[in-house]
Amino acid sequence: MTMSGRISQSAFDGSRLRVILLLDLYEGAQEQFLEAYEHMRNAVASVPGHISDQLCQSIENPSQWLITSEWESAPPFLAWVNSEEHVETVRPMHSCVRDTRSMRYSVVRETFPEQPLPPGAAASGLQSEVRVGDGVARHALTFTVKPGSESKVAELLAGYDSPKAQVDDTTRLRRTSLFMHGNRVVRAVEVEGDLLAALRHVARQPGVRAVEEALNPYLEQDRDLADPESARLFFTRAALPAVHHVTAGRPEPRGLRRHALYYPAVQGRGTDLARFLAHQDEAAAGDPDSPVHASTVFQRDDIVVRLVDVTGDLDLDPLAALGIKGPGKAAELRRLLDGAAIGVEGDLDSERTLNRLLSHADMLPVTDRSAAAS
Repeated sequence: MTMSGRISQSAFDGSRLRVILLLDLYEGAQEQFLEAYEHMRNAVASVPGHISDQLCQSIENPSQWLITSEWESAPPFLAWVNSEEHVETVRPMHSCVRDTRSMRYSVVRETFPEQPLPPGAAASGLQSEVRVGDGVARHALTFTVKPGSESKVAELLAGYDSPKAQVDDTTRLRRTSLFMHGNRVVRAVEVEGDLLAALRHVARQPGVRAVEEALNPYLEQDRDLADPESARLFFTRAALPAVHHVTAGRPEPRGLRRHALYYPAVQGRGTDLARFLAHQDEAAAGDPDSPVHASTVFQRDDIVVRLVDVTGDLDLDPLAALGIKGPGKAAELRRLLDGAAIGVEGDLDSERTLNRLLSHADMLPVTDRSAAAS
């Protein structure tokens, strides 16, 4: 199996990114929408990594619109779309739009019909190898709760009734994993099929809504799920995108255990830290002796979470568990990691320090439910 066959998802392959946003407008909202789009277009034009964008209107249904944009690569787009600046920039659009759907694609091939380009020019910014997908979309949410409420929040999150796994003919919930690190919650989901359809399906379940309402008094960021704007802002700010997923090129062993490791980055270095861990897991995927069978790296700003499926206990191989196997890798992690935020400062040059970091990074498992168990 090639390396591309093991990597089903990556924001770090260096390829250009095409973002497609489908919108369905309310009747009579076109002029207001166009004004909001001009505001957004002017704002995004100066964002590093942005190349171009287009606004299109359907020739069949004038309420349906399409915005496409091209970016030098995925990381600058993710930094923009997850920023508070983006939240404020797109806010005027919300009252115009009935429904939206966002899709993101790496550019694999392109055609220039007018004249041939110099050798190698056409390949610039293209995805070098086609990834072999596993049919699973991965996403996570993260939010913080008020200090002192952690045990109550864990009790609420562990006690909800699992929604029906089958969403529709093509979409199925595969796994939901919940972890906490201090007062930070991370909820990761795996979906076969349409991720957005699955998330909407889950949000409509009475049991899930009851738990979300019960959580509201404990959240550090206020929200009102009955208010669409409040709910939208909360889930926009809570989004923790999966930026890399790799699976070892060997049969899945028995007894895999899922862990989530929390890596707070030095300010402004979150993307660098996520890329470092992704590359480390790429290298480990070809090592038959590595205890890590699969890894998903999630990143937003300076929050990095690495979800790993491992054989055996983490402390049997701390370097592999932390994703820092190899000469100089522990020192590189130290440069990118905000050690003070996780309670481990200084060099990572002893077994005691590594085990301490592993203990501090390992998040508390709250619940881990697969479709077979729901």
